[in-house]
Amino acid sequence: MKLSKGVGPMLRVLSWDDKSSIEGFLGQKNNGFIPEEVTETVKKIVRDVRDRGDSAVLEYSRRFDNVNDIKDFRISSRALEKLAGEAEAGFIEAIGKSVDNIKRFHINMADRDFSIFTDNGSVLGSRVTPIDKAAIYVPGGKASYPSTVVMCAVPAMIAGVREIIILTPPSDNGSINPYVAATAKLLGIDKVFRIGGAQGIAAAAFGTAAIPKVDKIVGPGNTYVAAAKREVYGFVDIDMIAGPSEIAVVADSSANPGWVAADLLSQAEHDEMARCFLITDSGSFAARVNTEIERQLGQMKRKGIISRALENNSAVIVTDAIEQAADIINRIAPEHLEIITENPFGVLKDIRNAGAIFLGAYSTEPIGDYIAGPSHVLPTYGTAAFFSPLSTRDFQKRSSLIYYSKEDLAAYGPAAIKIAEAEGLEAHANALKVRLQNDR
Repeated sequence: MKLSKGVGPMLRVLSWDDKSSIEGFLGQKNNGFIPEEVTETVKKIVRDVRDRGDSAVLEYSRRFDNVNDIKDFRISSRALEKLAGEAEAGFIEAIGKSVDNIKRFHINMADRDFSIFTDNGSVLGSRVTPIDKAAIYVPGGKASYPSTVVMCAVPAMIAGVREIIILTPPSDNGSINPYVAATAKLLGIDKVFRIGGAQGIAAAAFGTAAIPKVDKIVGPGNTYVAAAKREVYGFVDIDMIAGPSEIAVVADSSANPGWVAADLLSQAEHDEMARCFLITDSGSFAARVNTEIERQLGQMKRKGIISRALENNSAVIVTDAIEQAADIINRIAPEHLEIITENPFGVLKDIRNAGAIFLGAYSTEPIGDYIAGPSHVLPTYGTAAFFSPLSTRDFQKRSSLIYYSKEDLAAYGPAAIKIAEAEGLEAHANALKVRLQNDR
């Protein structure tokens, strides 16, 4: 089936037969989504914070975050308690359910020690230990993201991280969101700082008198936050460099077009740069989804943002058979993938690149955002080809253990000597030889 133009006003429609158009559209993807001017600005901020500490953080916080005194960086226990009290009981109950589900999932994600014993008495193994300190960046200002606190903190807590801090930019009145405060309180996190942007990331990476240095920084943020995480990587670990959100839906004619449209819109509302894809084997189904998008869009408060995301970055791709969808998905490597077909597990077997995969009509992406169990901190903008979702393992590190017996050294030492000599490392070879030649 060949469609030359979109049947609806929002999503362009590309045909499987028109490979050049598909490749041309997908080729617009650019993992270097951080503009150069943002990178240069962030480099300066990071250098300033590294060199001048709290005075630099305060300078940028006055400019961007409406925080005017160093002592105002950390929210006091009393203020945190008061803010948490503003969250209604229904929210506390709901976020508690989210915590329970995320704990249940991430307990199973933890890496564990293992040992291998040789016949000659040697022991080889891996020892798993948690990182000591982690910072969670929670977008703030006018937004509210208590779910990010849960999705980042719970895996860290299960891993055994000793100290967790929260960085979040305040609203115009200098406060933070009550739902974020209530979630932090529920999880027992009392180190919450009114700091955002690149200065917050740099402060946690290098440490200041007011902000503790951490070993890892996780959590989503805007372009400046992403650029700052990229800049400090190596001084600390980070989860990933996240870009605009995206969703791909693989659907056949058995799917509900209204539900598919709603799921596409749910991601388009994030950002004008968000990307939404529908891959289907039915041109008529594509038309019905576009009609639903147009109908539902009229009811959306963020329809301007949604419209630009759909018109500029999104598409329907109509294949000859639903089995062909896997090739496109693996090329896109989407943050979120929904498979809504008669046999979703049949489509799944050929999928290699996706952050979170939602199978079946009732597994809508927002259930993963809030309550299902896996973390919603996911690789974006095609980076699911080489990044993984945030999990307990991101807060663990592994040390190799080697206990070699005399017998195994005699058996394998000569081979190690040969390799060391081939590399021209005489002292390496000698450390082996002295043991083999002179057994005390």
